[in-house]
Amino acid sequence: MWPMLLTAKVSSSKKVKNSEKHSNNSSVNVPLVADHGELAQHKTITYPPSAQDTVSFFHTCLNGLNAISGVGILSVPYALASGGWLSLLLLFGIATAALYTGTLIKRCMDMNTNIRSYPDIGELAFEKTGRIIVSVSMYTELYLVSIGFLILEGDNLSNLFPNAKVQIAGLAIAGMLVHWNGLPTAVSLYAFCYCAHPLFPTLYNSMTNKHRFTNVLIGCFLLTTVGYASMATVGYLMFGEEVESQVTLNLPLNKISSKVTIYTTLMNPISKFALMATPITNALKDLLPRRYRNRVTSILVSTLLVMSTTIAALVLPFFGSLMSLVGAFLSVTASILLPCLCYFKISDTYRNFGCESVVIVILIMAALAMAISGTYTSFMEIAHHLVQL
Repeated sequence: MWPMLLTAKVSSSKKVKNSEKHSNNSSVNVPLVADHGELAQHKTITYPPSAQDTVSFFHTCLNGLNAISGVGILSVPYALASGGWLSLLLLFGIATAALYTGTLIKRCMDMNTNIRSYPDIGELAFEKTGRIIVSVSMYTELYLVSIGFLILEGDNLSNLFPNAKVQIAGLAIAGMLVHWNGLPTAVSLYAFCYCAHPLFPTLYNSMTNKHRFTNVLIGCFLLTTVGYASMATVGYLMFGEEVESQVTLNLPLNKISSKVTIYTTLMNPISKFALMATPITNALKDLLPRRYRNRVTSILVSTLLVMSTTIAALVLPFFGSLMSLVGAFLSVTASILLPCLCYFKISDTYRNFGCESVVIVILIMAALAMAISGTYTSFMEIAHHLVQL
């Protein structure tokens, strides 16, 4: 979801000669391990002028909206149906937590002028181990979301052409106040909607006035949360307990407007799949010995990556459960847990017991609870689906 911004939005906003050089320093094009000894030196940022600080407040807001908004909006009605009406409170809670951890990322970058990417923050906090953990979580999320894109394509194409594959149908309207058993799934899918944190350092570095980045985050999170909540409410009211993991699967196919919506949805994975796969391919090539880094191995690695995602999508065609797994295991980690841990370590907040320390500890404990319960529930759902195949 978030690499689209890096390649399309940020790059197009910077009309400078060294834009290519800046794109190579972004959060999704970083090696798993890098020699960044200068990160060990803490500095107070002074915002020196540079050629990359060319994006205005308005364009940064647009880029942020594009980064946070994504295919998660298709699953929020299903999340609401899984958790019940009261689970909307969890959506707002996760949005608030994600907004706060976004400001923690900004504050980490304020402490050191050499931070250019999300893995840099991990390295500054926990050295090379931190960089590896952050990078692996980023690329694993990209890989699983790429699989999710293929599943989304297959499900919607199957819905449009039911005679070619499996027919998916069923429309009904109901409502429940709360589904306790479905809350882990709802929380995981809500968390998946806010997985853009690895891109925030790129947005931050691109701004002309970095002091206003917090305002950018507030505006972006406010608008996207209103959009997610509205989509969840409308989708749940329309289709009730029968809402699918992708709300587009519930649309009646006898209407032109429904077909236009579905075809528009199909364009999103097609346009973004390569953007998702490219950073993974680059990271895998960086792991190869230098003498093997050539065009042939590049094609081979790319082909094997696409084949693996295709096979995984065929074996595990469960969009809702997979996105729930991504949200619980990876989005919660990248968007809540890692920013809290890194800021805790970099700022030495853990040495002074205060209100902020209490808030961060609570967020860490909540993130661990969401990750454990959501991951367990997702794996159980996937196993249940596999047994039924």
